[in-house]
Amino acid sequence: MRRATLTRPMSSLWKHHPVPAVDAPFVPSAHHDVVVVGAGITGLATAYELARSGVDVALVERGGIGELASGSNTGKVSLLQGTTLSTLRSGHPAALVRAYVEANRAGSDWMRSTAERLGVPLTSRTAYTYAQGEEGRRSVVREYDAAREAGLPVRLADDDELRSAGVPMTAAVALDDQRAVDPMRMLGALAEGFVGAGGTLHLGVTVRGVDVLPTPRVETDLGPIFGAKVVLATGIPILDRGLYFAKVSGMRSACVSFTLTAPLPDGMYLSADGPTRSVRTIALDDGPADVAQLVVGGAGHPVGRAESERAMLDDLSRWAQQTLPVGEETHRWSAQDYTSHNRVPFIGAMPRSLGRVRFATGYAKWGLTNAPAAALRIVSELRGEGLRERPRWMTMLGTRLTMPADVARGVSENAKVGLAAAKGWAAAETESVPVPRPAEGEGVVAQRAGHPVGVSTTGGETRAVSAVCPHLGGVLEWNDLECTWDCPLHASRFTPDGERIEGPATRGLRRVD
Repeated sequence: MRRATLTRPMSSLWKHHPVPAVDAPFVPSAHHDVVVVGAGITGLATAYELARSGVDVALVERGGIGELASGSNTGKVSLLQGTTLSTLRSGHPAALVRAYVEANRAGSDWMRSTAERLGVPLTSRTAYTYAQGEEGRRSVVREYDAAREAGLPVRLADDDELRSAGVPMTAAVALDDQRAVDPMRMLGALAEGFVGAGGTLHLGVTVRGVDVLPTPRVETDLGPIFGAKVVLATGIPILDRGLYFAKVSGMRSACVSFTLTAPLPDGMYLSADGPTRSVRTIALDDGPADVAQLVVGGAGHPVGRAESERAMLDDLSRWAQQTLPVGEETHRWSAQDYTSHNRVPFIGAMPRSLGRVRFATGYAKWGLTNAPAAALRIVSELRGEGLRERPRWMTMLGTRLTMPADVARGVSENAKVGLAAAKGWAAAETESVPVPRPAEGEGVVAQRAGHPVGVSTTGGETRAVSAVCPHLGGVLEWNDLECTWDCPLHASRFTPDGERIEGPATRGLRRVD
């Protein structure tokens, strides 16, 4: 059983910025040139660029704008991404690392130019990958070498810069002239720009599936919608074609925001060694707050495989209180992203879709640059641009080779999935219903006639649902931070009453009396 000592509700700092209501009533059986599924940064950037070029686009979203990862990140637009480049370089040729950097540079340039066009302020920051200990020092040097080889003008921070940073670090690689943004302000502006360019936005419409023949058809809870092309911008594809759920790992991480009791330099910091610590200040131009605040991120873990998500976030909050000049904790929130086993995002045509379905996944928590890059590539393909018309990075990343290290990571991750499946079923058999009513914020899995049942209490109401993920049959785990049922196999997540939140599952959990 997981216990939760409830304090304040989970709520992203960014989502307190009002988002304009620009959606339109859903019309079943409507036909469009392109239907985009998902109103995060990938979906909105793709839809916005297509609409600007005169394409008839409809965008469909289950919740609201920026409902999941796009509205819950740290707001960093950076080409220095922790130890991403050195990790890539350890198993891939230098040319692929350069292509990854060029893709992210294109995404960053798009963010800057589009933000200026839409009137969204970005602030200039220096990004740091820093060391907390000796192993971190070695990682900093490796990242510096990989970044220089890939053409980035990075530098090693000197002693004065290390001492004045405000974040305790023993070494750091730095990249100047990066950007910080309020992600929800950017998403809201994109939504307005998309609708202003003639696009059709449908919010609160759940997509159940996609059929390719005879004409691409997106099935929703309100009826079908048709498009000559479909783009799945859903974090992870909701179609199992290509088995991408087995080629990426679902990861959750969390953030806490605080008021500041003393000034801190306006850098963007990410540790090279564990436990991961991400720090950035919030300025008036890149956040919703009217007082000085700080966002601290970390507590990363595979979905459904943490002993206690709440304990991890509490530890992150204590670290900030003990290390940084912070006052009141204002918000805490969590988000999910996917990392491909070969560390490079998957972008392009969905297998066995006749080229009619495009998708993108595997940003490894760097969606504010990778997502616009994915949108640029998808838009280029949908416009019918030839290989000679596209930047070289699009071709390089689209035709990358699978290296031995990629295979090893894939085998290791799928072995962990198999172990999680076996452990989940074995644990469910150890306790039978009926069980004592869980206390507020608690959840427990037991079995009834051999079938795992999840029982939880939230908001004073006790509910029971099938604890078997409808995707591939994993036994769900209770998330004591967000009070959700999470699948440790492929990262699908559900509310206490069984409603699907995200992941490869396309339907919710069966309610149990």
